[in-house]
Amino acid sequence: MIEDLQKYYGYLFEEALLKEIADVAIAKDIKANDIIIDIGSYITSIPLLLSGAIKILREDKEGDDLVLYYIEKGDTCAMTLSCCMGETKSKIKAVAETDVRLLMIPKQKMSEWLSKYKSWQEFILHSYHNRLQEFIDAVDTIAFLNMDQRLLKYLKDKALVNHNDIITVTHQQIANDLHTSRVVISRLLKALEKRHKIELHRNQIKLLEL
Repeated sequence: MIEDLQKYYGYLFEEALLKEIADVAIAKDIKANDIIIDIGSYITSIPLLLSGAIKILREDKEGDDLVLYYIEKGDTCAMTLSCCMGETKSKIKAVAETDVRLLMIPKQKMSEWLSKYKSWQEFILHSYHNRLQEFIDAVDTIAFLNMDQRLLKYLKDKALVNHNDIITVTHQQIANDLHTSRVVISRLLKALEKRHKIELHRNQIKLLEL
């Protein structure tokens, strides 16, 4: 475990903190599309990603999801941090976008390390800043972009976190993530293909520009 920590977090944390993380962290391997954190659950630990990507979603009263942002290796989720600190139920859902390997850190260590390690304090503040910016971007996307622009941004974001310009996804899955209907998504994808932005294949979409 210490080798993985040094590989992804060695440039951030001092050796003493890396050793403490290795002593208390629980490693987990999560399969793509599995739920990591569900809405309404109490969070007793915070995740540090070693590999893969996680999408963070918000759920409406009807149970439909909306993608807010992604987190990748070398990162954590500000929403889990705030829930841990406030001992409140989760208001978001975290789902593995790809196969994920992560470390779960007991929540009591979070506040202890904030006062003990400056690098941990900076990491947490940086994570809050990044997630806030991504949340603002998500609000701007919903408020100011047309659905075809939202769809293209969604595809580009998905390609970036998967490090692949070929995206394996169904039209229904996209519709669920963007909180719209499959018919609308299919129509817009056809329009994007005609504009030479994408190529459509069976359950796959190839981005022609990133």
